[in-house]
This record gives sequence, C-alpha cells and structure tokens, in this order.
Amino acid sequence: MRYKQASCDASSDPRWQSVVERDASSDGCFVYSVATTGVYCRPSCPSRLARAENVHFHATPAEAEQAGFRPCKRCKPDQVALAQQHAARVAQACRMIDASKTILTLDTLAKQAGMSKFHFHRLFRRITGVTPHAYAEASRAQRLRATLPSQKSVTNAIYDAGFNANSRFYTKADQTLGMTAKKYKEGGTAMRIRFALGESRMGSILVAQSERGICAILLGDDPAALLEDVQARFPKAEFIGGDERFETLVAQVVGLIEEPGAGLQLPLDLQGTLFQQRVWQTLNEIPPGETATYTQIAERIGSPKAVRAVAGACAANPLAVAIPCHRVVRIGGDLAGYRWGLERKQALLALEAQWCDRKK
Repeated sequence: MRYKQASCDASSDPRWQSVVERDASSDGCFVYSVATTGVYCRPSCPSRLARAENVHFHATPAEAEQAGFRPCKRCKPDQVALAQQHAARVAQACRMIDASKTILTLDTLAKQAGMSKFHFHRLFRRITGVTPHAYAEASRAQRLRATLPSQKSVTNAIYDAGFNANSRFYTKADQTLGMTAKKYKEGGTAMRIRFALGESRMGSILVAQSERGICAILLGDDPAALLEDVQARFPKAEFIGGDERFETLVAQVVGLIEEPGAGLQLPLDLQGTLFQQRVWQTLNEIPPGETATYTQIAERIGSPKAVRAVAGACAANPLAVAIPCHRVVRIGGDLAGYRWGLERKQALLALEAQWCDRKK
C-alpha cells in the first residue's frame, strides 16, 4: 500500500512538541501518521518517536484512514482514550452526587463506575482534586447557598439540601456559609462589614473586613465600582466606612505591595469551595519574586488534570495581593488572565522582582 508522505518537516508544527512530550492532554485534538510504518497514533503513544520528516498531522482518525493509514495497535487512536473514559465515568459520578439528596457511599459510586473502591477513589481525586466525600459535602453546601434565600425557613432549606439533621449542619454553618444560616438567608442582614478605600500605585484599592477577618481586597480604577462589587455579595449587610483605625489596615495592604516579603499579619475571612481553599493555600507558598504555572499548582495540590479548575480558583480569589494569584503564569512564562487586569499583574511581578534585587 502507498502512504501519503508528510508534506514538510513536522518539527516546524507546534503540534510536534506534544508528540515529543507524549502529551496525553492533546489526545482527541489530533492524530499523527508515520509514512514509514503506515500507522497513525495519538500524541501520547508510547511507541518509539518517529523522525519528524516522516510525520504528518491529521485532525481526526477518519482523515488519517482516508489518507491510507491504519490505527496503531498500541495506543488504539480509533477508540475512546482511556483518560477520556475515566473522565466520563468521574463526570457521571459527579452528576449522581449532585442529584442525590443524601451522600452516596463510595461502594455505590464505585459500582456504578465499574471500578474497585480503591481505584475509583484514587481516580476521582486525581481528576477533580478532591475526594468523593469532600465533593459531596461541597455539592450539598452549594445547594444550600442556592436555595436558602428563597426558602420559607432555614430548616426547610437545610433538609432540602440533604442535611439529615439541623444539628449536623449547624456544627459547620460558619465554615459553610461564613455566617449563620439566618444571616445568609436574609442577604447578610445584621452583618457588619467595615471598609475603607485608598490609593496605591496599582490604582484604587478597597479593603473590607467582616467579623471573621479581611473578606475582600479589590483593585481597580473606579472606587465606586469597587464598593459596588463588595456590596453585591451581601446586599442587606451594614457597610461601615472605615475610621482612622481601620484605615491603617489599608495602609498595611498598600505596604504589602511595596514590601511583598512582609506578609499580611491579619486574620482572613476566605469563603470558597474546598478545592478553591486548597489552591489559595498553595498560592501563598509561592515566594515573592517567583512564579508557578497553573500546571505546577495543579500538581502541587495532587490534581495534575485539574489545570482549568486551578485557573478558575485563581480568578475567584477575593483577596488581591494577600493571596498572590498574580504569581501564576502560563507554561513558558506568558501572563494569563488576571481578575484585576494584566497590566496590574505585570506591574506587581515587576515590583516583586525589584524588591528581590534590593534584598540581594
């Protein structure tokens, strides 16, 4: 059989690097054929690397077969990739958890996925970043947050969300909602949030503090927009403009921009999912003047496949500078999206580099 020859050296194609690295995340995006063997493979194929001049890229397996190539017997590119199969099973398990009013047992979930309990538990944690039980707890809390404001009573909302007893919920209410269930239902009624606005070389800055600690550090160009942002979370909360004592907190945050190694020695009120909390904690471990990629953060929290979820957690960070999401970059060092603008991200990194140079 005659095989279609590669039209040019594949090494000039950006997809070639995925083949060299056997990047499983590129599986499903394209396949490549080898003129000397007559087969086509996934990017992650473990077979010996072909010479670039013999390689040609195809958008789909069907396209490769139309060109006269047959599927590799090792990586089976004409079949659903194992990683995709695993992801589909975990996604199905997540849908089951989200739809259930009770926390499903590991036995039930593993049986539905057709796996052993040990294998399913390990796979679920690797793909989602959390255990099945932790995911179920977070799903239940999310249902409560979504339904609590519209329910006639807190008790009805608690049971509808899947909590079997009021007492079990109330032991975790503060952690789940950041306040009592009654206050949350009423949109933050009786909740007091002190705030102050200031200016820094990053533009306008707003610092807000709940009874638990600093709950927001926002950057922007318009002070009024920053205040609207924090008020939108709890429309019925009482916002109190900062007095002279509170404004010293703003000065500390501004000082953190100038002296990033000083740290912010203040209690924080961080409300987020379990996964977001893990990401934010890991961000705090990146030293000033250094950066980490989204992939590296995902690996450090033990969830190498959760790169997009890591990016989402960075975007949801409510505490600019204090939780240094500006230190997370793309592979290669390119700057990715930043909630408060790429120019600010670049400026913060430049300031930290200068600070490190002064410390040498």
